[in-house]
Amino acid sequence: MDKISIVIPCYNEEESIPLFYKEIKKQEEKMENVSFELWFVDDGSKDKSLELMKELHEKDKEVHYLSFSRNFGKEAAIYAGLEAATGNYITLMDVDLQDPPKLLEEMYESITKEGYDVVATKSTSRNGYSFFRKTFTKWFYHLINKISKVEMVDGARDYRLMKRKVVKEIIKMKEYNRYSKGLFSFIGFKTKWITYENPERSAGNTKFNFWKLFAYAVEGIVGFSTVPLAIAAIVGLLFCLISFFMILVIIVRTLIWSDPTSGWPSMVCIMFFLSGIQLFCTGIIGEYLSKTYLETKHRPIYILRESSEEEEE
Repeated sequence: MDKISIVIPCYNEEESIPLFYKEIKKQEEKMENVSFELWFVDDGSKDKSLELMKELHEKDKEVHYLSFSRNFGKEAAIYAGLEAATGNYITLMDVDLQDPPKLLEEMYESITKEGYDVVATKSTSRNGYSFFRKTFTKWFYHLINKISKVEMVDGARDYRLMKRKVVKEIIKMKEYNRYSKGLFSFIGFKTKWITYENPERSAGNTKFNFWKLFAYAVEGIVGFSTVPLAIAAIVGLLFCLISFFMILVIIVRTLIWSDPTSGWPSMVCIMFFLSGIQLFCTGIIGEYLSKTYLETKHRPIYILRESSEEEEE
């Protein structure tokens, strides 16, 4: 019998966990020839999420949990869950039920009967997102696909069913600064896409505000494109050429008309503008340098405080 491991990152999701468990057990009953293994990953929650995970583990041995020593972020939770999963098929799901469990049956059949290595999902709508967030997300995908050699699918979710050999390749990439959507695209493999309308959260509120999404977008751009560095170099060269041209203009003007240089306000504005450009380009370089600095430290992606496996030992 095939086993599907479900990795569920959680951060302060005490309201959603019971609802998710109930729905996933209903889906397991429908898929009679498949067993489920649930891996809840507690990403340093401050509510009763971990207590609920422990209660579920006590009554259902298909439920396992990992608890971090602090909040390491969703990317670390995904990596930890993929490392721990033992099934021959592994999927990632959000606990808020925005990833419908009913799709698992179709995803499983696509892999076993149609020869795909991965069945991924993408939403046709972004229900629950503000207009500003929807617009920002659309612009981000348009931008990153222009500057990256790795194609990012607009609307792609982390929700995907993968063969174990695919997961093994993901786990091999132990980079500290992770952007899973990019990593999934980077490794390739034969992938089928399923589209669906993104439902509202079952309970609770999203943990991603605009600034977290912005930082995540920067992570994706820095991790999968060096074009910003080229842009910084081109901008620097362009302003050097402009400056050289303006120096010639001032010299020629002085020789012909003997006009003293005037216009302090305009000069100050130009100085501020050029300083801003310099800082902007330095910031781009600094962002890449900071990511390199963090990678060279070889710090662990996450630290476990406790887990269901340690409890059983």
